[in-house]
Formats: sequence, C-alpha cells, structure tokens
Amino acid sequence: MIGNDIVDLEQAAKDSNWMRKGYLDKLFTEGEQFLIKTAEDANLMVWLLWSMKESAYKINSRQTKLRSFAPVKLVCNDLILHNQTAKGLVEYDDELYYTSSEFNQDYIHTIASDKKEELEQIRISITGLQTDYQRSKPKCVSHHGRYLALTYL
Repeated sequence: MIGNDIVDLEQAAKDSNWMRKGYLDKLFTEGEQFLIKTAEDANLMVWLLWSMKESAYKINSRQTKLRSFAPVKLVCNDLILHNQTAKGLVEYDDELYYTSSEFNQDYIHTIASDKKEELEQIRISITGLQTDYQRSKPKCVSHHGRYLALTYL
C-alpha cells in the first residue's frame, strides 16, 4: 500500500505560523523538534517531516479504517538528506513506513510504503490542479495550494 503528500511551500507560508509558541509541541516529537531547530533550513525541515507523517498516515488510515490523526504519534526516524531528496522511516503504533521525498523551492513531495522495495516501483505525476485525474486511477492523491500529486503502482 502507498501514501503520498505534497506541500506547496508558498501556500504553507501563508497558512501556517509554525514558529508560534507551542505549535511544534503539538506536531513533533522532541527528536523531530531537534532536527527542526538545528536544520540549515528550519522551514523546509518542518514541512518535510509533516509530509512524511501525512504520507504514512494515509496508508495507516486505509489499512485500519481509522481516521484519528495524531501527528506526534507518527515518529520520523533515520532521516537522510541528499541534495534535494530525503529518505526516512515513520513509525506509527507497531507499523513501519518507508518514505522517499523530493523538494525544491516550490514544494515538498513524499511517497510512503509499508514495503521498502515498493518505493522504487511508484510512479509519480505532479501537476497543477486539474479535475480529470480519476480516469488515470491513481493509488493515492494529494493536493495542496497549486499542486496535485498522483501516485501509481
């Protein structure tokens, strides 16, 4: 099973004041907050971790049929950043999800799978918002701001 999340960085800057007191405590573990506070680009790290959590949550909610989003319970680990990509793990309850992210000045996009080998098989389409994507039968859909991200397996 796969999940996917996209964050339009311009839209996120308009909609969120993640620097306000107590905000990070609601979403991120102490370890994740350390990554944010020590990152070269804290804004990018916030949205990267958020995107990892969201993409893993989408898998978990489809597997369990439960819709209880508690971001601090989704724990990002083993994060490796290289150029404009990142790989990591997200733990949620007793489940482990593998993530792969790409980012640029406009957006952050993360795919997740409960099977590591599946990450290499996922095809991605990132476009502006469109209304006709259902015919292509994506496995997971994410949209935010100006972007639509579709994943196929």
